[in-house]
Amino acid sequence: MKVRSIYTLMLVATLSLAGCHQKVINDDMPDNEKLEVLDLKVEKHPNDAAIRAQRAQVLLNLGRTKEALLDIGKAVSIEPKNADYLMLQGDIYFALGDIAQSYKSLSEAESIRPESIEVQLKEGEISFYSRDYERSMRHLTAVTEREPENRTALFMKGFIYKEQGDTANAITLLRRVCDIYPDYEPAFEELGILYSTHNIPLAEEYLNTALRLEPSNTNAMYALAMYYQNIDALDQAESLYRKIIEINPSSSDAWHNLGYMELFRYRDYEKAIEYFTKAAEADETNIAALTNRGCAYELSNNYAAARADFNAALAIDPNYQPAIEGLKRIK
Repeated sequence: MKVRSIYTLMLVATLSLAGCHQKVINDDMPDNEKLEVLDLKVEKHPNDAAIRAQRAQVLLNLGRTKEALLDIGKAVSIEPKNADYLMLQGDIYFALGDIAQSYKSLSEAESIRPESIEVQLKEGEISFYSRDYERSMRHLTAVTEREPENRTALFMKGFIYKEQGDTANAITLLRRVCDIYPDYEPAFEELGILYSTHNIPLAEEYLNTALRLEPSNTNAMYALAMYYQNIDALDQAESLYRKIIEINPSSSDAWHNLGYMELFRYRDYEKAIEYFTKAAEADETNIAALTNRGCAYELSNNYAAARADFNAALAIDPNYQPAIEGLKRIK
């Protein structure tokens, strides 16, 4: 009996040791498993800032942002001069949509670590996504002055120039990103979209490169289809719209553009109505789909349905001229 008790104690000790080994976190461990381990650690060491910050990151990864904010807030209260914790706090506030607090946390991190490119880049990104382009450009320029080939900073600066209508500088920076980073698909996409907007033939090259790098990129696909449509390469455009719909059957714009080609290229009013209906079902605010379906009904001599569609379009925007003109024609 005594021997059995000793054996039992040895077994318990062995299992306990095995349990301890299982509590070691590694990079390959799923976040939910990491959280289980960190919950135990926090329970045992509630005032350990590093453990709190680690759990905050895992909670953020899992989308549990409010809980993450509590943990990182505790970590920052314990170590208020830790720039890494402040940067993570900025990320969490941004995930919660609190741009002001996010920027405040990052500014505090910058005051502690003014030489940090990472902090400047995060401040530039936060300002970029909140469309404070002047502030964003200031931070991004601080990054490129020290790292002239920083991919993220160059790309965002090019995008800002594009948004501000400075096409020349946008093209210069985006082409530079493409030259330095030939596998960076977002730069090829944005540059291709920029060229397609101005019907510049280079659009085809850059958008096709974006699609080679990311074959399911429907944004690049749509921009290329629009470019083909604008230069009257309608077969290529139609093929791409149909491919977009295969990937995303709820693409309102692709359905609309197919309907547009059925209406004005093939004069197949029934098919046009079908496609415009799918576009309107995918996005009930697609005013162009409603108006053009009204035109298709009008050309089919179904004036009651045409009138209903024109009025539906004007309910979205009372000043939408194509719908106003449509009503005038059938009165």
